[in-house]
Amino acid sequence: MSQKQMKEAFVSNLNGTTVLEVIQVLCLPAPCVLCRGLLTVLLQHFYPSYTWRTQFFIDFVVLIVPLVAALTILSSFLLLEQLTIIIFGAGLAYQIYHRRTCYARVPVQKILENFLKISLESEYIPAISCFRTINNVFTAIAILAVDFPLFPRRFAKTELYGTGIMDLGVGGFLFGTAMVCPEVRKKSSMEESRFYHLTKSLHSVCPLVFLGIGRLVTIKSIDYQEHLTEYGVHWNFFFTLAIVKLITSLLLITCPLNKSWIVAISITVLYQLALDFTPLKRFILYGTDGSGTRVGLLNANREGIISTLGYVTIYMAGVQTGSCLFKNRSHIKDWIKVICCLLLTGISLLVCLYIVQANIEAVSRRMANLAFCVWIVASSLIFLSSLLIGDIILSFAKFLFKGALMPCSRKLIQSPATTKKHSESLVPEAERKGASLCLITAINRNQLFFFLLSNITTGLINLMVDTLHSSTSWTLFMLCLYMLTNCLTLFVLHLQDKTIKFW
Repeated sequence: MSQKQMKEAFVSNLNGTTVLEVIQVLCLPAPCVLCRGLLTVLLQHFYPSYTWRTQFFIDFVVLIVPLVAALTILSSFLLLEQLTIIIFGAGLAYQIYHRRTCYARVPVQKILENFLKISLESEYIPAISCFRTINNVFTAIAILAVDFPLFPRRFAKTELYGTGIMDLGVGGFLFGTAMVCPEVRKKSSMEESRFYHLTKSLHSVCPLVFLGIGRLVTIKSIDYQEHLTEYGVHWNFFFTLAIVKLITSLLLITCPLNKSWIVAISITVLYQLALDFTPLKRFILYGTDGSGTRVGLLNANREGIISTLGYVTIYMAGVQTGSCLFKNRSHIKDWIKVICCLLLTGISLLVCLYIVQANIEAVSRRMANLAFCVWIVASSLIFLSSLLIGDIILSFAKFLFKGALMPCSRKLIQSPATTKKHSESLVPEAERKGASLCLITAINRNQLFFFLLSNITTGLINLMVDTLHSSTSWTLFMLCLYMLTNCLTLFVLHLQDKTIKFW
């Protein structure tokens, strides 16, 4: 076998892991984000004049390194890693409470009562930025790590049925994109916005098509290894994203945002019925002649083209979630209700997933079937809920520390019931200053560029390094250096106030 064939075989014919282990991995980033925020507050207390280099070091060590470890050397010790991070976070929280500058001699119950009277900024939701960024970071780590023996095979993309960590990538990206799409954010009036956003979406599709063509030409010209059953011979992620944006923009012209869930359910149910009662499933798996042919454009790219229906479902579910989150609410109590609602919905969908897999069909990324859509949405909601819980805790830490600058966190808004003394801690200028030192914000600002950069550096490393025979220490060194390069590039771009746009 050639090197290319060996690498293709190394990532093929895999069956994934359990749904619960995937959820366990997704629950790891929230305590990391929480520790990063609490550590930043304490750092300001002891070392007020720290630089962006210090903040980047903290962000990289606390946010990126644990995720690299979770997908490599600590993959069999996820619970131990989580408990260690939670204990570390609890220690930081105790130190902040012990050294609090507000309500220093006030009982805990009274502090909580006053905190619940505080309002939060409603236009900016850090948990969504964290969701989008961490999903991108997980993808960046996995697309390189999967080529090394240290990466668990159960985390890689599944061949036909199953749930792997890497199977979440595209679905999570589309769900995160949908939550902040122009229709959800309502930048203009409803009468103007429908066709305005349609025109803008059509305009944004063109660069995605060009990026898809560019990737196709590059991969074919250098004879780079491919996993054909993922999308097909010519199809790739950019084509899927372009088609999904086009279809959903047309749907959102006529569909009210708060009814997006009806559209999502309708599409996925009809698609599953087509898979079960028509030759569609057989065509996806075996082609028109039943022998797996790749002759003809449709046969060659059947997985990528037809699975688009499943990704449209996931996108519409993301639109529904975004429209719920961006409703005009600010009080802590309201957000606690939202978290409970999202968490309950996610758990309910996991129960539905169990029923669907037992009675209809197992999760299949290749077909993006009903079970796959339910799994992606359920996992995304639970992941988002964990980040929102961390967001509330970070807001409480800011409430206790006068003038605390916490990157990627909510701005506290003065309530009439709070004391005049505490109002001094609610400083907008400080918020703006603190927001500039943030790896999450930096990556979120240039999501597509980060994805492109990760793909390019992954390709270069694969061409230069024999990944299949790499030792544990060499693998960890390459992964950390790779992520350090990508993250530092995005961080510097953010500090220079530059956004890389493709349209």
